[in-house]
Amino acid sequence: MKRREALKNIGLSAAFFMGTPAVLNLMQSCTGNTQTWVPEFLNEEEGLVLKNLVDVILPKTEDLPSGLELNIPQFIDKFMNEIFDDESQMHAKTLFAEIIGLLKPNSETPIDELSQDNFKTLLDDYMLTEDFIDQDRESDPETTKPTKSEFLNTIKLMTINAYRTSQLIGETILPYDPVPGTYFCGDLEDITGGKSWSL
Repeated sequence: MKRREALKNIGLSAAFFMGTPAVLNLMQSCTGNTQTWVPEFLNEEEGLVLKNLVDVILPKTEDLPSGLELNIPQFIDKFMNEIFDDESQMHAKTLFAEIIGLLKPNSETPIDELSQDNFKTLLDDYMLTEDFIDQDRESDPETTKPTKSEFLNTIKLMTINAYRTSQLIGETILPYDPVPGTYFCGDLEDITGGKSWSL
Protein backbone atom coordinates (compact mmCIF):
# COMPACT_ATOMS: atom_id res chain seq x y z
CA MET A 1 0.00 0.00 0.00
CA LYS A 2 1.26 3.46 -0.94
CA ARG A 3 -0.78 5.38 1.62
CA ARG A 4 2.31 6.84 3.34
CA GLU A 5 3.58 8.23 0.03
CA ALA A 6 0.10 9.54 -0.78
CA LEU A 7 -0.08 11.42 2.51
CA LYS A 8 3.36 12.84 1.88
CA ASN A 9 2.17 14.00 -1.54
CA ILE A 10 -0.48 16.23 0.01
CA GLY A 11 1.90 17.83 2.44
CA LEU A 12 0.58 15.96 5.47
CA SER A 13 4.09 15.54 6.83
CA ALA A 14 4.55 19.31 6.63
CA ALA A 15 1.28 19.85 8.49
CA PHE A 16 2.79 18.23 11.58
CA PHE A 17 5.34 21.04 11.88
CA MET A 18 2.77 23.72 12.66
CA GLY A 19 4.90 25.08 15.48
CA THR A 20 7.95 25.99 13.40
CA PRO A 21 8.81 29.71 13.22
CA ALA A 22 8.25 29.88 9.44
CA VAL A 23 4.76 28.41 9.73
CA LEU A 24 3.89 30.57 12.74
CA ASN A 25 4.99 33.67 10.80
CA LEU A 26 2.87 32.52 7.88
CA MET A 27 -0.10 32.13 10.20
CA GLN A 28 0.33 35.58 11.74
CA SER A 29 0.36 37.12 8.27
CA CYS A 30 -3.24 35.95 7.78
CA THR A 31 -5.29 38.93 8.83
CA GLY A 32 -8.42 40.57 7.54
CA ASN A 33 -12.01 39.62 6.99
CA THR A 34 -12.83 36.10 5.81
CA GLN A 35 -15.85 37.48 3.94
CA THR A 36 -13.67 39.68 1.69
CA TRP A 37 -10.73 37.25 1.47
CA VAL A 38 -9.37 36.53 -2.01
CA PRO A 39 -7.44 33.22 -2.12
CA GLU A 40 -3.86 33.14 -3.41
CA PHE A 41 -3.63 29.46 -4.41
CA LEU A 42 -7.25 28.36 -4.62
CA ASN A 43 -9.79 29.77 -7.03
CA GLU A 44 -12.96 31.45 -5.71
CA GLU A 45 -15.05 28.27 -5.77
CA GLU A 46 -12.35 26.21 -4.03
CA GLY A 47 -11.98 28.99 -1.45
CA LEU A 48 -15.71 28.83 -0.67
CA VAL A 49 -15.47 25.06 -0.24
CA LEU A 50 -12.51 25.46 2.13
CA LYS A 51 -14.34 28.14 4.17
CA ASN A 52 -17.37 25.91 4.54
CA LEU A 53 -15.28 22.88 5.51
CA VAL A 54 -13.40 24.90 8.14
CA ASP A 55 -16.69 26.26 9.50
CA VAL A 56 -18.10 22.74 9.86
CA ILE A 57 -14.91 21.42 11.47
CA LEU A 58 -14.57 24.36 13.92
CA PRO A 59 -17.85 26.27 14.24
CA LYS A 60 -18.36 29.15 16.65
CA THR A 61 -19.50 28.09 20.10
CA GLU A 62 -20.58 30.01 23.16
CA ASP A 63 -17.04 29.96 24.56
CA LEU A 64 -14.81 29.72 21.49
CA PRO A 65 -14.37 31.62 18.21
CA SER A 66 -14.86 29.77 14.94
CA GLY A 67 -12.07 28.75 12.60
CA LEU A 68 -13.30 31.45 10.21
CA GLU A 69 -12.84 34.16 12.85
CA LEU A 70 -9.20 33.11 13.23
CA ASN A 71 -8.56 33.22 9.44
CA ILE A 72 -7.87 29.49 9.20
CA PRO A 73 -8.98 29.26 5.53
CA GLN A 74 -6.52 32.05 4.62
CA PHE A 75 -3.75 30.20 6.44
CA ILE A 76 -4.46 26.87 4.68
CA ASP A 77 -4.56 28.62 1.31
CA LYS A 78 -1.19 30.32 2.03
CA PHE A 79 0.23 27.04 3.33
CA MET A 80 -0.74 25.28 0.09
CA ASN A 81 0.64 28.17 -1.94
CA GLU A 82 3.95 28.61 -0.12
CA ILE A 83 4.74 25.26 1.55
CA PHE A 84 3.27 22.56 -0.71
CA ASP A 85 5.61 21.42 -3.48
CA ASP A 86 4.44 21.30 -7.10
CA GLU A 87 3.19 17.73 -6.86
CA SER A 88 1.24 18.41 -3.67
CA GLN A 89 -0.31 21.51 -5.26
CA MET A 90 -1.34 19.49 -8.32
CA HIS A 91 -2.96 16.83 -6.11
CA ALA A 92 -4.73 19.50 -4.06
CA LYS A 93 -6.24 21.08 -7.17
CA THR A 94 -7.37 17.68 -8.51
CA LEU A 95 -8.90 16.70 -5.18
CA PHE A 96 -10.71 20.02 -4.77
CA ALA A 97 -12.28 19.41 -8.20
CA GLU A 98 -13.37 15.91 -7.13
CA ILE A 99 -14.81 17.22 -3.85
CA ILE A 100 -16.72 19.96 -5.68
CA GLY A 101 -18.09 17.27 -7.99
CA LEU A 102 -19.35 15.34 -4.94
CA LEU A 103 -20.94 18.43 -3.38
CA LYS A 104 -22.81 19.77 -6.39
CA PRO A 105 -26.07 18.10 -7.45
CA ASN A 106 -25.19 19.30 -10.97
CA SER A 107 -22.36 21.29 -12.53
CA GLU A 108 -24.46 24.47 -12.74
CA THR A 109 -25.14 24.69 -8.99
CA PRO A 110 -23.16 27.55 -7.39
CA ILE A 111 -21.22 26.51 -4.28
CA ASP A 112 -22.70 29.39 -2.28
CA GLU A 113 -26.18 27.85 -2.75
CA LEU A 114 -25.18 24.71 -0.86
CA SER A 115 -26.14 24.43 2.79
CA GLN A 116 -23.89 23.59 5.71
CA ASP A 117 -25.63 20.20 5.78
CA ASN A 118 -24.10 19.44 2.36
CA PHE A 119 -20.62 19.93 3.82
CA LYS A 120 -21.44 17.98 7.00
CA THR A 121 -22.66 15.07 4.89
CA LEU A 122 -19.49 15.16 2.80
CA LEU A 123 -17.31 14.99 5.92
CA ASP A 124 -19.51 12.28 7.48
CA ASP A 125 -19.21 10.19 4.32
CA TYR A 126 -15.47 10.62 3.69
CA MET A 127 -13.64 11.22 6.98
CA LEU A 128 -11.19 8.49 7.96
CA THR A 129 -12.50 6.95 11.16
CA GLU A 130 -11.62 3.69 12.86
CA ASP A 131 -14.22 1.61 11.02
CA PHE A 132 -14.17 3.59 7.74
CA ILE A 133 -13.10 1.78 4.58
CA ASP A 134 -11.57 4.12 2.01
CA GLN A 135 -12.99 2.71 -1.21
CA ASP A 136 -10.59 4.80 -3.35
CA ARG A 137 -7.58 3.37 -1.51
CA GLU A 138 -9.02 -0.16 -1.57
CA SER A 139 -9.62 -0.01 -5.32
CA ASP A 140 -6.07 1.16 -6.08
CA PRO A 141 -3.75 0.44 -3.11
CA GLU A 142 -0.57 1.01 -5.13
CA THR A 143 -1.28 4.58 -6.20
CA THR A 144 0.63 7.42 -4.54
CA LYS A 145 -2.17 9.84 -5.37
CA PRO A 146 -4.04 10.84 -2.21
CA THR A 147 -7.69 9.89 -1.93
CA LYS A 148 -10.55 12.27 -1.22
CA SER A 149 -10.75 10.91 2.34
CA GLU A 150 -7.03 11.39 2.95
CA PHE A 151 -7.22 14.93 1.59
CA LEU A 152 -10.23 15.84 3.75
CA ASN A 153 -8.41 14.43 6.77
CA THR A 154 -5.42 16.61 5.90
CA ILE A 155 -7.66 19.69 5.78
CA LYS A 156 -9.14 18.71 9.15
CA LEU A 157 -5.69 18.18 10.68
CA MET A 158 -4.38 21.50 9.32
CA THR A 159 -7.51 23.30 10.55
CA ILE A 160 -7.20 21.96 14.09
CA ASN A 161 -3.42 22.49 14.29
CA ALA A 162 -3.71 26.05 12.96
CA TYR A 163 -6.51 26.80 15.42
CA ARG A 164 -4.58 25.44 18.40
CA THR A 165 -1.41 27.33 17.51
CA SER A 166 -3.12 30.65 16.74
CA GLN A 167 -2.15 33.49 19.06
CA LEU A 168 -5.67 34.02 20.41
CA ILE A 169 -6.25 30.36 21.32
CA GLY A 170 -2.66 29.81 22.46
CA GLU A 171 -2.55 32.79 24.80
CA THR A 172 -6.11 33.27 26.03
CA ILE A 173 -7.91 29.90 25.86
CA LEU A 174 -5.26 27.23 26.50
CA PRO A 175 -2.99 27.25 29.56
CA TYR A 176 -0.07 29.44 28.53
CA ASP A 177 3.35 29.96 30.10
CA PRO A 178 5.55 32.15 27.85
CA VAL A 179 8.68 31.26 29.83
CA PRO A 180 8.22 27.62 30.79
CA GLY A 181 10.60 26.47 33.49
CA THR A 182 8.60 24.60 36.08
CA TYR A 183 7.92 20.91 35.66
CA PHE A 184 4.43 19.89 36.74
CA CYS A 185 3.72 16.30 37.64
CA GLY A 186 0.12 15.40 38.20
CA ASP A 187 -3.27 14.99 36.67
CA LEU A 188 -4.00 17.36 33.75
CA GLU A 189 -7.50 17.87 35.14
CA ASP A 190 -6.06 19.23 38.39
CA ILE A 191 -3.27 21.31 36.82
CA THR A 192 -5.03 22.97 33.86
CA GLY A 193 -8.69 22.04 34.16
CA GLY A 194 -8.21 19.31 31.54
CA LYS A 195 -6.81 21.62 28.84
CA SER A 196 -3.57 20.82 27.04
CA TRP A 197 -0.73 23.36 27.26
CA SER A 198 -0.46 25.96 24.53
CA LEU A 199 3.28 25.56 24.04
